[in-house]
Order: sequence, then C-alpha cells, then structure tokens
Amino acid sequence: MRKLIVSEFVSLDMVMQAPGASQEDTEGDFRHGGWTHPYWHNDIGMNFFNGFSQADAFLLGRKTWQIHGAAFNPAPAGDVFMDLMNSMPKYVVSSTLANADAWRNSTIIRQDVVEQVRALKQQPGKDIFLDGSAQLVATLAQHDLVDEYSLAVYPLVLGSGKRLFPADLRVNLTLVESRPLPSGVVLMRYQPARS
Repeated sequence: MRKLIVSEFVSLDMVMQAPGASQEDTEGDFRHGGWTHPYWHNDIGMNFFNGFSQADAFLLGRKTWQIHGAAFNPAPAGDVFMDLMNSMPKYVVSSTLANADAWRNSTIIRQDVVEQVRALKQQPGKDIFLDGSAQLVATLAQHDLVDEYSLAVYPLVLGSGKRLFPADLRVNLTLVESRPLPSGVVLMRYQPARS
C-alpha cells in the first residue's frame, strides 16, 4: 500500500496558513502571510524536494492546487523541481472547479473523498504527497489516512489562522526524525502510533 505523506510548514501553535506570501490566503482576516521568510534555510527546500521526489502522485485541496498551479504550470522546462511538479499526476479535491486545465496532469476528485483517497493508496506506486490543503488534511487525519507528517516547525507563535489538526481530533504520533536547523526551524517527521 502506498503511503500518504503530509508535508507542512507550521508555527509552534500549529498554524499552517499562508506561509509563503502576504496575500496567499487571507481567509478569516489572516494578516501574517509570508511568516516563514525570516527563517529560511536551504535545508528546508532540500527536505521538501527529497520528500516530494519519493512520491509519484500529488494530492491537494482546491485553494492550494490553484496557488501551486499558478506558480508552477507556466514554468518553462529545464528546472528539476518545476519539471517534477508539473509532470507528476495531481489529484485536486474540489466540488466547485469546472475543470482541471489550470495545471497540467491534474484530475478532480469531486465526491467520496475518503474512499477515493483510500483507493489511490491501494494502487501500486510510490508515496502520495500532500502539502497545504488544511481542510483536506483535517478530513484525512480524522479518517486515519495519513501515514506520515513531515513538518518544518518554525520558532514563532501566530495566534490565529488555519491549524494542522482540528481542535477536537486526537492523534497519537511517534517521532521518527528530528533535525534542528541554524535558523531555528526544526524538521520533524511523525508517524501515527497505530495499534
């Protein structure tokens, strides 16, 4: 069975909203967009790339898919990371998208998300990679479909914003790796402690 890997940038209070840019996601009057920039270290990018390159499918919520697609789809061929992002099959969960033309190699999952993801995990292949997509991550965590959380934990508390785990969800985890970086970010990998 394929593993579903959730890879996120999170603050110490587990906020994952808009790490990349000020206008990336202002939903809920979020005003802290771009909060990761002061702590950047090249190992963060390498960690993300290494995790992503172990996958052969990308699963995303609609908003994250649109943000990524706008950034990566227009990129000319020749950059290893951009080429990987664009060539990999992508599955976007959305009930509102008319089509998936905005980012090549994309397929829409419109209904029965939990069962569709279970079916994807049953197919032969490498890992399924997911980033961003707060609502989707919450749904998959509630149904115990996440096999690993690969987190870049940033040394700040944001106090508001979309969080990695919903308030009413308990998930027992086992730490499988922890690596502090000079910028104060700690790369951490957790797997669910399943009986």
